[in-house]
Amino acid sequence: MEPLPVNEDDGTARSEQSMQTTVALEGDGTVIAQARHLASQFLTRVQGEQGLPVSQRAMDLTQLVVSELVTNARKYAPGPVLMDLRIVGDTVEVAVWDSEPVLPVARAADAGRVGQHGLEIVMAVAQAFEVRREPVGKRITARIALLDDPGGALAGRNPL
Repeated sequence: MEPLPVNEDDGTARSEQSMQTTVALEGDGTVIAQARHLASQFLTRVQGEQGLPVSQRAMDLTQLVVSELVTNARKYAPGPVLMDLRIVGDTVEVAVWDSEPVLPVARAADAGRVGQHGLEIVMAVAQAFEVRREPVGKRITARIALLDDPGGALAGRNPL
């Protein structure tokens, strides 16, 4: 497979249409904040260059999903983490790959449990959610609507 060309300024892969970006995240805990910042930059760029509307809620939820997925990957998997952001229709797709082959399982709700709610949060806010084993490791993908539902109804989760 041919490597993706990389932007010199932030280390993300260039997409011909700026509708996708991929970044390898390595290092200390600052990569989580870096991933949130890159997600925000990506959606701002999509908005400005492609003219796609992105609600503030979509911006906030995307950063939340990125934070939870990258945190889990850094916490439970050795080695690098890849984050891929792309526009798919009227959603932003967040995919995070890590080297750990064990698939995560959402736990039953427990108000007394401290921590370990990240996967539950992602599943609650995403329109679509998928966990898939890869030849090496796994990929977790979530889709978030770019616009708020005009009726104010909560969006349900659909399979990818």
